[in-house]
Amino acid sequence: MDREKVAQIIERHNNDPSHLIQILLEIQAQNRWIPKEALELISEKLGVPLSRIHHVATFYKAFSLVPKGRHEIHICMGTACHVRGAPRILEAVQNRIGINPGETDMDLKFSLETVNCLGCCALGPVMEIDGKSYGRITPSEVSEVLEAYE
Repeated sequence: MDREKVAQIIERHNNDPSHLIQILLEIQAQNRWIPKEALELISEKLGVPLSRIHHVATFYKAFSLVPKGRHEIHICMGTACHVRGAPRILEAVQNRIGINPGETDMDLKFSLETVNCLGCCALGPVMEIDGKSYGRITPSEVSEVLEAYE
């Protein structure tokens, strides 16, 4: 973590505690996660108890307090995707990269998450990698798609 960059983000928000969520979002965007040292610096600069900052950072699913992989994989498990085979897509991804939802591989290459809806139900099942959607994907196509990210 680059303390100077974190301090600059906080200063851009005038050390205003009401900007806490935006500050956390910017730090997350910069690092792909929020290190403990960043939380401590935010607490110091904003004058907000560390416990409150930690509560906010753990309440919202958008934030991660553990390192994330370079590529974030989301598997839609919403109703439309589920009935069209999303569990089989998830199983194929897990078998290919060796991690479960909520985990990151040891090389910090991939993080895997399940989501309730990606907003493209007609394309189900859907797998999203780094914001790019792969609709109507089949288990046999999963390896080929993931190879492009290795």
